[in-house]
Amino acid sequence: MSDPFTFGGPIVWRPTPAHIARANLTAFMAAHGILVGGVDAAGSADRVRDAFDALMRRSTDDVAWFTDAVLRWLDIRFSTPYTDVVDLSRGIQWPVWCVGGRMNIVHICLDKHAGTATDAQPALIFEGEEGVERTLTYAELRAEVNRAANALTALGLGKGDAVGIFMPMVPEIVVGLLAIAKIGAIALPLFSGYGAEAIIGRLVDADAKAILTADGAFRRGKPSPMKPVADDAAASIPTLRHMIVLRRTSQDVHMTPGRDHWWHDLVASQATDAPTADTAAEDPLMLIYTSGTTGKPKGALHTHCGFPVKAAQDMAFGTDVHAGDRIFWMTDMGWMMGPWLVFGSLLLGATCVLYDGAPDFPGPDRIWSLVARHNVDVVGLSPTWVRGLVPHGDAPHAAHDLACVRAFASTGEPWNPDPWHWLFERVGRGRVPIINYSGGTEISGGIVMGNPILPLKACAFSGPCPGIAADVVDESGRSVRNAVGELVIRAPWIGMTRGFWKDPDRYIETYWSRFPDVWVHGDFAAIDEDGLWYILGRSDDTIKIAGKRLGPAEVESVLVHHPAVVEAAAIGVPDDVKGSALVCFCVLRAGAEPSEALRAELRTAVVAAMGKALAPKAILFAADLPKTRNAKVMRRMVRSAHLGLPPGDTSSLVNPDAVTAIAHAS
Repeated sequence: MSDPFTFGGPIVWRPTPAHIARANLTAFMAAHGILVGGVDAAGSADRVRDAFDALMRRSTDDVAWFTDAVLRWLDIRFSTPYTDVVDLSRGIQWPVWCVGGRMNIVHICLDKHAGTATDAQPALIFEGEEGVERTLTYAELRAEVNRAANALTALGLGKGDAVGIFMPMVPEIVVGLLAIAKIGAIALPLFSGYGAEAIIGRLVDADAKAILTADGAFRRGKPSPMKPVADDAAASIPTLRHMIVLRRTSQDVHMTPGRDHWWHDLVASQATDAPTADTAAEDPLMLIYTSGTTGKPKGALHTHCGFPVKAAQDMAFGTDVHAGDRIFWMTDMGWMMGPWLVFGSLLLGATCVLYDGAPDFPGPDRIWSLVARHNVDVVGLSPTWVRGLVPHGDAPHAAHDLACVRAFASTGEPWNPDPWHWLFERVGRGRVPIINYSGGTEISGGIVMGNPILPLKACAFSGPCPGIAADVVDESGRSVRNAVGELVIRAPWIGMTRGFWKDPDRYIETYWSRFPDVWVHGDFAAIDEDGLWYILGRSDDTIKIAGKRLGPAEVESVLVHHPAVVEAAAIGVPDDVKGSALVCFCVLRAGAEPSEALRAELRTAVVAAMGKALAPKAILFAADLPKTRNAKVMRRMVRSAHLGLPPGDTSSLVNPDAVTAIAHAS
């Protein structure tokens, strides 16, 4: 078991003058007179800290100035310029950005590079589990995106149509994402490990017209089917008209005439030139569904001028990616870090490195091998993966020359100190900073993040991302320091979700209902005496398994669907490898008896609906679940009782004896 985490501690990494001089943050502050004297005077740690603090004040006090400065810094080009940076007439909850401006993000990612030196640079590098490698330059990627855009248009798809993306992390998933945006449609990325029911809920909610998928993917040397899962889902999506299928593993799959199209037949024959749709800056770009503690998944809506700009800003200022750099992130397109990797790297003129397969196949050195072979500058990983590597010792990383790595980066879940120190000291040899990053799908990236110009402590963040007016507050909304509180944001930022798809009231209730005009994110956080920040876990019931957010209601719905189950509760419990593991409690109907066979049936149902990656660690049978008077299941108390922790105030329960029943569930 890793040692328990407490915030604070000694500084373990300090930037060198070379780090500071190279940093995008340094150049940005110098360009705006915040770091007086420019880059040459950046060697003083105190001066750099003061400059960063000044940037934070200005970027949050004058959001319009900062947003305009970032748009210019990133060379975000508008076919029609915006008249105002932001319009807050509807309130802080509903800002309108780049008012009157028109732009399509694909023009800035790809089209603007036509005929420039960037065109010959690699836009993406791909490595498959089986060893295949592909590189696409910016010019080649643009040609492939144009082919795919023409294919989508030929099928009658266009502006405002939702298109699902259920594919492995291959070059075509990047092509598909950008092609959907190019024609003005709305991309809907899906986790590649989802079961049919999870896909159905999301695509039905979005009225999806099409889905991009593959015959399958490689996992641990064997082909894993994807097309059959997509077929099962498609049968229950009434608006779905087209399925475009990539041949990845050469598995035999059924093709439905009229609906299904092979990628290589439909896309490869198209022209390499295509018009880029004339879209407003605030036109929908992408729907990313994220799970909450209750109800159906929430479709976070993002726009052309929102998500990509925030992604590129964080990548530039936090991980310090420059044009020509190579950044790898161990991710899936259905997690926000997939689109983040694509849009951020392309807007910066960098190279995104993709891997499709198990990160430890055929051995635990697979990712280090990839990093060394492709000269990766920034390596994005998860604490879960690092925890799994520790037992293998130094041999996997020592076998490869990792001198190319300038920074590690991590997100998805809080660190434990032991694996953090192992990565920093054993792999990075104390020279490579770990840029910790935390925010969310609705943020378009980070609330807090490390950076290359400020010192770091284990498991910590340097501070909020520039432009994010973050704070830590107590239960009354008062700022606190050196104490655990709620993570909040007090001002709007360009990457914030434009609400939940078809559900504005739920958006307001989720983030804006606790304190007036304050975004409450749902994380516990702390700020120590040196001004470093820490994320200490979710303050709601959302479960994070290996960095993937899972709403209890989704799992509980699957369990209650079984004829033997009347009620269910799903919780996350600590897990040394995944960070959290799923444990389910079921109350059986009268006459139904607990059995190993029933337990196996329920587990199979959850896996079929949600995917193998979200399989329950345990399914337990209980006599009752603790509930409030309004019938809300108190999952917090379920978790506490299961772990043998104090349940807290039980006065709101109609059945306090249920806490004891949970403790004895088996």
